[in-house]
Amino acid sequence: MVKAKQKYNLFTGKALFMLIFPIVVESALSMSLGMIDGLMASYAKSGAGDDILTAITDVDQISNLIIHLFTAFGVGGAVITSQFLGAGKVDEANKSAKQLLVITLLISLALTAFSLSLNHQLINLLFGSAGSETLENAYTYFYITASAFPFIAVFNSCAALLRAQRKSLNTMLSGIISFFINIGFNALFIYALNMGIAGVALATLIARIFPAFFTLFLLSRKGNLVRIRIFQKFRFDGKKLKSILKLAIPSGIENCFFQLGKILVIVFISVEIYNVEVNGVITNFQTSANSVAYNINTVSSIVGNGINTAMLTVIGQAVGTGDVGQVKYYIRKMLAIAYIGNACCVAFTFALSPVLLNFYNISGEARSIAWKCLILCLSIQFATYPLSFGAPAVLKANSDMKYVMVAAVFSMILLRVGLCYVLTCDWAGFRLGALGLWIGMVTDWCMRSLLFGGRILSGKWKNSSGLLNPPAYGECERLAEAAVAEAMER
Repeated sequence: MVKAKQKYNLFTGKALFMLIFPIVVESALSMSLGMIDGLMASYAKSGAGDDILTAITDVDQISNLIIHLFTAFGVGGAVITSQFLGAGKVDEANKSAKQLLVITLLISLALTAFSLSLNHQLINLLFGSAGSETLENAYTYFYITASAFPFIAVFNSCAALLRAQRKSLNTMLSGIISFFINIGFNALFIYALNMGIAGVALATLIARIFPAFFTLFLLSRKGNLVRIRIFQKFRFDGKKLKSILKLAIPSGIENCFFQLGKILVIVFISVEIYNVEVNGVITNFQTSANSVAYNINTVSSIVGNGINTAMLTVIGQAVGTGDVGQVKYYIRKMLAIAYIGNACCVAFTFALSPVLLNFYNISGEARSIAWKCLILCLSIQFATYPLSFGAPAVLKANSDMKYVMVAAVFSMILLRVGLCYVLTCDWAGFRLGALGLWIGMVTDWCMRSLLFGGRILSGKWKNSSGLLNPPAYGECERLAEAAVAEAMER
């Protein structure tokens, strides 16, 4: 007798689409902002925009380090909230949400103060060998954009909590409005008021402020399963904070080391051996080429990044039901969606890259180097992106944070940093510049794919999720279905 195939309806096809599509749109708008900022900023002064574009990209690497830390807390909060909702424990989800928001806001204020007070020291430490004009632009840009850290922290926390409730349409709306705010103020400050890089930074700051307040307002409204009551008396809950930090700290270490690795490899190509003199001005074709290639490559990961974010909610709620079969089903389904979405997005980016390269006001040498980097990257990304970045999202949703942290840091140090250093340094003789940096990066992707794909196939992630020795989950499933039905009605 053939056993009937189990059907799982925690997320219908329509529910998955309504969760993933808004996140992808929001991701597209958010990730394309860097590319648009670079495009507009490269025309902020007469002549080639290599120096101003390099300054923005360099500083954004530091800012992204901070943003990745807030994202880690958001991941921790989203996983806990999704698992509580999957188990029907709405009150526990609400208590954790407030703890998440307060702790991330406090940390962001401390990081802002640190960044503002040590502005020059941080820039000089990481990019001190850059040209004087690039450094001056970097100082200005970092002063202004560092002020946005508290708003980024609030937005990341609120957005994660909204997505955990399947309210990704709200975060998409926030992203759309923020996108046009940024472009509008860029045009005003750069072209109308001739504010140069300060105008780019101010536009970015304003575009960060709006989504923070908007998503906080949406999360405070009645009718949400998880709701932030802003004026309700608050006190720290050690147990809830411990649960959040248990997931956030490993994820934060992984994200921060990953971003530090990206900063270090830029330092490798910012050294004097790659500086050239053009019309009496010292410039670096390698750093500007890397900046342009990096901005364009963000387009290729837009869909994949959105699907990875949705995985936290989908897999997290499946874990909350305690049904191992259901978790495995949604792991397979989400990875399949990730592969299809990634292939389409990479193909689109590959076709569009020659056109986008011509939009940038950079030297021909830098444009040629950037094209070589993009060919290498996009060719490898077809096969590796879903496993190297989607599989970690699956493991995080199962609370398998420690493995993700160790594996990611190991691969980053060995390949993204170690191999890149050998290929770019003077003593080894390769001196591949930006291309060496990107070879190290795609090799890191291949290693991540093996480490994370192997972890999923081994089934060891079930140890962290608690699915090996589940309690009586019949009641959990009943509560989860009731909670989901209530959310859909609202």
